[in-house]
Amino acid sequence: MSEQGIARVTLNRPEKHNAFDDGMIALMQSHFDRLAGSTHVRVVILQAEGKSFSAGADLGYMKRMADFDYGHNLDDARALATMLQTLKTLPQPTIARVQGNAFGGAVGLISCCDIAIARVGTLFGLTETRIGLIPATIGPHVIEAIGTRWARRLFLTAERFDAHRARDIQLIHECCPADELDSMMNDIVQSLLHNGPEAMAAAKVLVRDLAGKNVDEQLIDDTSARIAHLRVSEEGQEGLQAFLQKRPPSWTTGSKN
Repeated sequence: MSEQGIARVTLNRPEKHNAFDDGMIALMQSHFDRLAGSTHVRVVILQAEGKSFSAGADLGYMKRMADFDYGHNLDDARALATMLQTLKTLPQPTIARVQGNAFGGAVGLISCCDIAIARVGTLFGLTETRIGLIPATIGPHVIEAIGTRWARRLFLTAERFDAHRARDIQLIHECCPADELDSMMNDIVQSLLHNGPEAMAAAKVLVRDLAGKNVDEQLIDDTSARIAHLRVSEEGQEGLQAFLQKRPPSWTTGSKN
């Protein structure tokens, strides 16, 4: 972790194109659990080493799963689903830095991150139906990211698509040449470091809780209570006073102003 509170979780099986297996899933779960409880981490970056971001499930792992019974497969799928949900619900803002191709479960990881940027030339694909399976555990996160219409097409066709199409369907937010990827990511990180950590965590919960809700009296009461709570909180008071006094708030120490 950097002095600014930037934590990086790196997929580091480049010889296997960072493909998942049960050990890698468990390791990611452990890292995400640790990050969720950290008050020092401000931003989490999910990145990968090597040519690929991730090829999805490892072939050896898939072969072992094929030999397991229903109960073992159910437990294994639940472990992946739990890991994805833990990533999605981290209190810190998360950024997926996609430097190479991402298939299957990797698309789920990207969908779980708050912000995603990718290198031009990257290929994506939800390829499960090619081998008689479905993108079940990643499905809720991918559908939330790209919507039901595109999910229906991509789940069914298993076609590959490039970074420009991924941006158009909102799987990623930005795509850029490889030599600009880190610069774009650093700009986003610096923007995040200027914001209140507790406010960003609350904003993430707000988006999850409000999605698809109708505005009624109960929702009005709920959102009013949320902002009132933050206004009187220590962080909210610091932010308001800093704004009125035209000075940086305390949490921007160490960021580039």
